[in-house]
Amino acid sequence: MINNKLGRLIKAETFVFACMLLFLIVNAIIKHDSIQAFISAFCGITYTALAGKGLPVCYLFGVCGSGFYGFISFQNALWGNLILYVCYYIPMQILGFFKWNKNLKQDKSSIVKASISKKDLIILLILSLIGISVLSGVLYHYNDTHPILDSATTIMSVIGMYLTVRRAVQQWICWIIVNALSLYMWLSVALTGAKVWSTVIMWACYLILGIYFYIQWKKELKLQADEIGS
Repeated sequence: MINNKLGRLIKAETFVFACMLLFLIVNAIIKHDSIQAFISAFCGITYTALAGKGLPVCYLFGVCGSGFYGFISFQNALWGNLILYVCYYIPMQILGFFKWNKNLKQDKSSIVKASISKKDLIILLILSLIGISVLSGVLYHYNDTHPILDSATTIMSVIGMYLTVRRAVQQWICWIIVNALSLYMWLSVALTGAKVWSTVIMWACYLILGIYFYIQWKKELKLQADEIGS
């Protein structure tokens, strides 16, 4: 019975993932999207799906997607996102690949999920508010097109990537916030005429996947706790 449910779940996840990529490809063709935006979105969605399943190979797609995302951030004067992806994401994703490989389950199928304490969460929240306040001022000074949104997504992404490397379930809360803000930010960029609709779709897919994997990781952590308790 359990194996049947697992099999149906995997089939459903695979179907949804395939639909996301197909929609991305069709959109890129119809909208004549830039190749950089398409590759960034393709690698980014694949990275998120594999990360949600706890597979270290996700970081290989993450590094590739981050490089192209940094390039389109440069093209659209989103300096906070540019620095974030090139100077932080890529190094952290390389580190994450090795960290995750050291924390695999006994059957090597995926990583062991974790959770951080409330104290650590409060500290991260305070640091996030300080970071957003400071960075938004800096980005405004350098004529960033969306200083507040850019700073918020940048700082929250820093925290989210840190929690991802730590295998913490709270990462998905960060990513949900980042994905929602980034979706709004890139939608406003796309509506000015920039060929970045693939990026808009990417963030929409991120948002859906973030909510889904938060629920899945919470369920798995509960099962782990129940097994330890019994």
